[in-house]
Amino acid sequence: MHGIFTIYRKEMEDHFSSIRFLLIAALIVMVGVIIASMVGMSMQDELKGIAKPNFIFLLLFTSTGKLFSFTQFIGLLGPLIGIILGFDAVNRERTGRTLSKLVSQPIYRDAIINAKFLAGVTMIAIVMVSLVLIISGLGIRLIGVVPGADEIWRLLIYLILSILYISFWLGAAILFSVVFRSTATSALASLAAWIFLSFFVGLGGGFLADAIAPMSQTADVAQATEAFIKNDQVQRAASLLSPATLYGDATSTILDPLRKTPRSFIMIGPLERLSLSRFQNPLPLLQSVVIVAPFLISLIAITFVCFGICYLVFMRQEIRST
Repeated sequence: MHGIFTIYRKEMEDHFSSIRFLLIAALIVMVGVIIASMVGMSMQDELKGIAKPNFIFLLLFTSTGKLFSFTQFIGLLGPLIGIILGFDAVNRERTGRTLSKLVSQPIYRDAIINAKFLAGVTMIAIVMVSLVLIISGLGIRLIGVVPGADEIWRLLIYLILSILYISFWLGAAILFSVVFRSTATSALASLAAWIFLSFFVGLGGGFLADAIAPMSQTADVAQATEAFIKNDQVQRAASLLSPATLYGDATSTILDPLRKTPRSFIMIGPLERLSLSRFQNPLPLLQSVVIVAPFLISLIAITFVCFGICYLVFMRQEIRST
């Protein structure tokens, strides 16, 4: 930990004075607030003269409105914050010939990479907490509902999921900045990874499911159902390779107490069909956390694995003064 605070403070000063970070953060905050305002005004008109239902405050974050929901917006463009913060974290120092000066100081070498990652995570947390607080204030003003304790806990868990999700992309961007000496190359590699994992993995999962478990066109209902289930299972397994899918399923489940499972397709047996009324009540917070726990653990795992690879590569690299 020797010297890590000094570099951490330096990185925080660089982030706060970075024009590109301030622009992307302001853009995301502005669009997020606009989406929440549109949803809030729509809910305000729809709720006039009627009793407000439970967990209505969470609809500010999950309701699609005229465009898309706030959670979908963060899942789509939130990675850009991590990429902007990390794509030139190391190769900028190498290009400016300041990296050799840093490692020549009486500090441990791993303090450099650790401080850069921690500073990036801190900036991500500041942006997300500020954004959620602004939207919460707008929601209280527009719909006149104060969130309950259960809703506040769900929002806190959502914040943790969002910070972990964007931190994964921060770690990936720092990894590319360690591997590639050019900042342009590391930026393009980070964007390519984001596009591939966020968009093409889902499409590839559909093609893979059709190849491994094609949909049966038979008239037999049992065989057609079995083929459909296998196809859905393969597509589901492939889509979980995307951090965006992990984040989307986790946030939609934790912010929607009426959602009992992250899966979009569920087989219900005869007995469950008869007692369907028992599924109409919202899930308690603890049960929602149990459902979300595998996604939370997966996000933590991929974030630490990504940063761990970055740490190992950086520690094994040769740093010259010229």
